[in-house]
Amino acid sequence: MLIGRYSVNVGAKGRVAVPVKFRESLGMSAIISQGYEKSLLLVSRSKWEELTGFLKDKPLTISPARDTERFLFGSAFEVEFDDQGRMVVPQELREFSGLNSGAVFLGVGNRVEIWSRENWAKYDRVLKKNIEEIASKLNENDHGK
Repeated sequence: MLIGRYSVNVGAKGRVAVPVKFRESLGMSAIISQGYEKSLLLVSRSKWEELTGFLKDKPLTISPARDTERFLFGSAFEVEFDDQGRMVVPQELREFSGLNSGAVFLGVGNRVEIWSRENWAKYDRVLKKNIEEIASKLNENDHGK
């Protein structure tokens, strides 16, 4: 299970050191893609298939399915880790996420999210302020099944 939060520096060419705890689950390569709330999604190849597998059952005629495929697959890159566990985040994804000098790696169960330090700080403040309300909505959704 991928858990925890780690802050790292981003090199001039977009190179970041992936935390050791995450590399153990990811292997020597992974898939990186746009994520939600201006974060990036980093997963192993096998988890990528799991996370995106639900789209295979959606007909091409459904617009939200096509849009989700474009969002995820159209921005996905295969990345490899060097001997020191570093990878280069593609320029397109750095621009999307605002990733410049600092990154926050967040383990969220079956995936890793990568945030710019600035975007994470803003989101984390909102999350901490509203977590009770958010949790109650999650509970309401579970009862509506």
